[in-house]
Amino acid sequence: MAASPPTGRYSIYTGRVTNWPLVVVLGTALLVPLLLLGTLSRGDRLDPAGPAIPLAVAAGALLVLVLTGLNVRTAAGPNGITVRCGVLGRPRRTYRLADVDRAEVIDLKPTLSRVSFGYWWTPRRTFYTVRTGPALRLTLHNGRSVTITVPDPLAAITAIHEAKGQPRT
Repeated sequence: MAASPPTGRYSIYTGRVTNWPLVVVLGTALLVPLLLLGTLSRGDRLDPAGPAIPLAVAAGALLVLVLTGLNVRTAAGPNGITVRCGVLGRPRRTYRLADVDRAEVIDLKPTLSRVSFGYWWTPRRTFYTVRTGPALRLTLHNGRSVTITVPDPLAAITAIHEAKGQPRT
């Protein structure tokens, strides 16, 4: 049975983060070598030895890049915290307020052992991140942590605490 949202006044936080510099860098890094490879071939345009295969690979790589992990949309309020990635909103996940033990702001920094971009999952952690800097971290009652890139982590935490009926400390 789903819990109904509380009645009365409450706030809803929504935010969207897109890493445009990464879109340009990755797009260029993928397209330029493949297009050069295609122009250096001596075959016809649709000949497998010609530019058809590199162009198809470049188009496919760019499509996957745009459709999946270069932006994150987040909504927080009485219905929980919903996270959507990419143009199609997949992967998508909603965390119920009852499952959230703690919400905090962290400073997301890349390390040598971990890349901080994109959607990735480990048995104890989930990341929906597209850039470094301030991010929202949820600690669930089962011990799992969820890190989300949001434009204003403090506003998201305020909306979560208000929806849970807890004063922000």
